[in-house]
Amino acid sequence: MANYNINTICVQGGYEPKNGEPRVVPIVQSTTFKYETSGQMGDLFDLKDSGYFYTRLSNPTNDAVANKICQLEGGVAAILTSSGQAANFYAIFNIASAGDHVIASSAIYGGTYNLIAKTMKTMGIDATFVDPDISPEELDSKFLPNTKAVFGEILANPSLKILDIEKFAKAAHKHGVPLIVDNTFPTPIFCRPFEWGADIVTHSTTKYMNGSANSVGGAVVDSGNFDWTKYSEKFPGLTTPDETYHGIVYTESFGKAAYIVKMTTNLMRDLGSIPSPQNSFYLGVGLETLHLRMERHYENALALAKHLEKHPKVAWVSFSGLEKDSQHELAKKYLPNGSCGVISFGVVGGREAAVKFMDSLKLAAIVTHVADSRTCVLHPASTTHRQMNDEELLAAGVSPDLIRMSVGIEDIQDLIQDVDQALGK
Repeated sequence: MANYNINTICVQGGYEPKNGEPRVVPIVQSTTFKYETSGQMGDLFDLKDSGYFYTRLSNPTNDAVANKICQLEGGVAAILTSSGQAANFYAIFNIASAGDHVIASSAIYGGTYNLIAKTMKTMGIDATFVDPDISPEELDSKFLPNTKAVFGEILANPSLKILDIEKFAKAAHKHGVPLIVDNTFPTPIFCRPFEWGADIVTHSTTKYMNGSANSVGGAVVDSGNFDWTKYSEKFPGLTTPDETYHGIVYTESFGKAAYIVKMTTNLMRDLGSIPSPQNSFYLGVGLETLHLRMERHYENALALAKHLEKHPKVAWVSFSGLEKDSQHELAKKYLPNGSCGVISFGVVGGREAAVKFMDSLKLAAIVTHVADSRTCVLHPASTTHRQMNDEELLAAGVSPDLIRMSVGIEDIQDLIQDVDQALGK
């Protein structure tokens, strides 16, 4: 599928049925796979042969969908996880361990912030959080000898801050570490981070990629561009013998696929955050219309953002598609064809007015979700980011009055009417 347009990859990528095989990716809902001899099974366990033997490590349905996402991002290898949180954890933990350090953007999803700042800290991994607008010189000063990765979100949830990918990639590469980016909101339809210097991409496939809010999932995609062997002393897990697999060296045996193979054989083996084939099937179906849906999400969001911008009861609006938005220039560079369907805005009257507005909506629903076909709203400060203190909320770009509205693919006039009636109460 390498020579096809991204729209065609959405529909037909990842799976090429042979003569007489199912046209649609089959759901291989089996934990195990049969072999004729114990020798064949042993070769699979020793990584001497490729094949399926246990779904926790790999499954045909999961692999077909992972391959499609890999093709969409322009990577060399990918793996599905049971959630976006698992994807971000695996992406970092695959190359960082106790005694190591990571640098992360402060403007990220609250759950990911907590994962890096608190949970991974208990595992001995320290983190330094930086403002996405940090100067290159100051960013350069944050690196330590034990820094193993830089992490950020292409489009932050929910502040919608855009990551200057080239700035962060240049700093990461100067210090011999990869840049890991979460591309959940733009998806590869609107941004392909590898083209700007990112090394590893993660997704919460629960969101736009699935599109229907019917299954949780995540993905990690490797560009194959980072040279692990050049910085062998920093990444011994990839460049030195793995005693749990008879001394195999991943970079020697698997080349550009080394990072994902290690993630599969180590993290999936030991931690097991694999998606069910059924959930992967739902994701695969959703991906077939991703290119169509993303255009409609953005079109609707831009129309609603322009309407809110002029509304007397709206204090402020954040959406990079607006010409006056602080992120508009970066959007023209990294997201020239659109960003996503998520808008952040504040209602005149602060937190109390925000709650009243949300409670008055009839078409848009209050749910702990974002980025699917149905319009929904949330108050992050009291829900998804409630584990943060006021200082952390401010650093993440989450004000007390911020409302996150995920604009769906309904008729825009119905959405505007719903917002207007809710603001009028």
